[in-house]
Amino acid sequence: MRPPEWMLNPLRGESLIRAVDAAILRRRPAPGGGRHILLAPPGAGNIGDQALVEAFVEAVDGPVTVLTRSRRDIDVAAHLTDRMTVLPVPALVYGTALGHARDARTVDRALDGAASFSVLGADIMDGAYVPRASVNRAALAERLADRGWSSRVVGFSWNDRPDARALAALRRADAAGVRLYVRDPRSAARARADGLTALDSADIVFASQTADPGAVDRLGIDAVSGPFAIVNASGLVGDRTEAYVRTIRRLRDADLGVVVVPHVSRHGADDLPPCRALAERFAEDPGVGMVTGLLSPREIRGLAARAVVTVTGRMHLAVMSLMAGVPAITVATQGKVEGLMDLFGLPELCVSPSDGFAQRMGDVVATTLASAPRYASTIREALPRVRELALANVEGIAAVARERVS
Repeated sequence: MRPPEWMLNPLRGESLIRAVDAAILRRRPAPGGGRHILLAPPGAGNIGDQALVEAFVEAVDGPVTVLTRSRRDIDVAAHLTDRMTVLPVPALVYGTALGHARDARTVDRALDGAASFSVLGADIMDGAYVPRASVNRAALAERLADRGWSSRVVGFSWNDRPDARALAALRRADAAGVRLYVRDPRSAARARADGLTALDSADIVFASQTADPGAVDRLGIDAVSGPFAIVNASGLVGDRTEAYVRTIRRLRDADLGVVVVPHVSRHGADDLPPCRALAERFAEDPGVGMVTGLLSPREIRGLAARAVVTVTGRMHLAVMSLMAGVPAITVATQGKVEGLMDLFGLPELCVSPSDGFAQRMGDVVATTLASAPRYASTIREALPRVRELALANVEGIAAVARERVS
């Protein structure tokens, strides 16, 4: 017998989903549980999402079960194989009520012996991409907080026009005791203005301490034989090839090699085509090379640590450059980059992709290169505080005792 339409239609039945969770997610935390449940962001070709998951697993105490749509969405890095397990639940966040019910049962079984439930919030809690998914994430955190779990949303951005349903869902989660860690000052101010109990934090990737310094040598790119810059053309920003060509010419005029690095490769947000188009414009210049596939987060951090400057349309490439004290000139989208740079007191490193983008980008590149030691010093001075804010995301479940950020 075919289930009724209201159970099959993913665009309807928000209250039904909550009722399903209330009926199925019945377990309560057992004393002494040592495992953590983490609801991952989409992943599937996004180095930033992979970096978020790895940073969380590195930072907490005990094994972690990572909930994903598919086993292919998030990789288990070699250094985490003894503590990280991927559990596919394809309909938990994006599916119909019927599929959600099936996956909720899987989650309920996984909760046996667990210590906490966390949602990696990133930029997917305010409904800017898929409102229904934002609601479902918040509703899961709410339900488990109601049942007595340590439940939190880790390091998320909040824009100035959140979807009304996403806001309502997060308010319910907040009221249930879910801890809401907001990753930048501007997002925190917006969240508080919307009536949420926002806890100050920073992106949890700043808490990671692993890197692969040998990545640069394995690339086999002539451009990295001396001082070099990283350039990323994001598939989210649109066609800005000419602007990036002018930027690379400025970098080459400053005697820097250039490595073009894609950071996301998936349908609808693929960096590979714009990065290839950019690299092809410099095919005759051995001082410009391209990474032809996606690197791991540890490889990105190893590469970024050797760079002089980064120019990027992807926030987590900026994060992993800043971690190394490298100035990251970043194309601002959705208000999240401005808040990131506020943590370092460097708002001028944000560049809007609006009219005049090429000129603004060129000016910022020139200013940054002229004052590179000052920028590096400013970033390094801010890093200890930013790292402590990142570790605030895992207070109570961290691998080692840490003082609360004052």
